[in-house]
Amino acid sequence: LRATGVRTEGVEVDLSLPDSARRLLDRAEESLGRPSILVNVAAHSSRDGFEELDAETLDAHYAVNVRAMALLSVGFARRYPGGAGGRIVNFSSGQSIGPMPEELAYAASKGAIEAFTRTLAAEVGHKGITVNAVNPGPTDTGWISEELAQELLPKFPLGRIGQPEDAARLVAFLASDEAAWITGQIINSEGGFIRS
Repeated sequence: LRATGVRTEGVEVDLSLPDSARRLLDRAEESLGRPSILVNVAAHSSRDGFEELDAETLDAHYAVNVRAMALLSVGFARRYPGGAGGRIVNFSSGQSIGPMPEELAYAASKGAIEAFTRTLAAEVGHKGITVNAVNPGPTDTGWISEELAQELLPKFPLGRIGQPEDAARLVAFLASDEAAWITGQIINSEGGFIRS
């Protein structure tokens, strides 16, 4: 990115910590100026199910998937001076369109993102901020084993598994001026993924 002239900063933050959102926004503003776009893509996931789900598992998912996302979003909105162009894009995982067996904590926390997105959009629209969520479906960001890939592939009518670039193109659109009239939406962009 730097080679193309984009100003960038790398920051390592443990989003499970309560003050991580404030620290991350402070660092971004100090290094690059007040941000006008926030993309909440971080996620915590561990396999569970009704036999294994416990408070510790729920809390770990909540801390990253809900609390960090919510505090980053409201912190961003509080700092945004107002006017057109503020953008928040959250990532969900399609919990509203189908179940995720053995992922109870993940599904519950990601489902909360969709409800939060819709409500925050209504609250911050007067500042010129749009808030949307993207469900990219199963995306090969390095976590999909060869065995899982073979299981998932037949569920994609387009004949391939989602790639990070697929989600990135949608995020770029939602962050652009062309998407200024789109807010409070959950966009399922998962290549026609068949949930069964």
